[in-house]
Amino acid sequence: MIYQAIGIGIAIGFLFYELVGLSPGGIVVPGYIALFIDQPLRIMVTVAIAILTYYIVSFLSNYLILYGKRRFLSMILISFLVKWIVESFIFQFPVTNIEIQSIGYIIPGLLANEMKRQGIIPTLLAMSIVAILVRLISLFISLLVIY
Repeated sequence: MIYQAIGIGIAIGFLFYELVGLSPGGIVVPGYIALFIDQPLRIMVTVAIAILTYYIVSFLSNYLILYGKRRFLSMILISFLVKWIVESFIFQFPVTNIEIQSIGYIIPGLLANEMKRQGIIPTLLAMSIVAILVRLISLFISLLVIY
């Protein structure tokens, strides 16, 4: 199921980019989002970490020279750090019975990098559309395999 979702996500994401001109958040992001589409809290935490990363790197770019590969690496490292901080400190509060996790360590950074390139709203809309299409196609294929 994982390989299927990632592969379909790459193909649909590429077609979407060619037709619409918007990247759905990175090459593997729509596939992973489609895998976790039944866990909306996890998707919201991933998007929140990506947006927080976007703003942190935007702030840092006022003081550092961040472009190209440097900006990409900054997005990945900051998102990794933000994810670690969020998951480490939220779990230490016994009041919360909700499991706060994001999708992977790299996905928020990839998403934040595309947000920086094309904007937050266009990236999230493109990611949502492609992830839903990937999930529907994956479900359709799994129904065909069953019958």
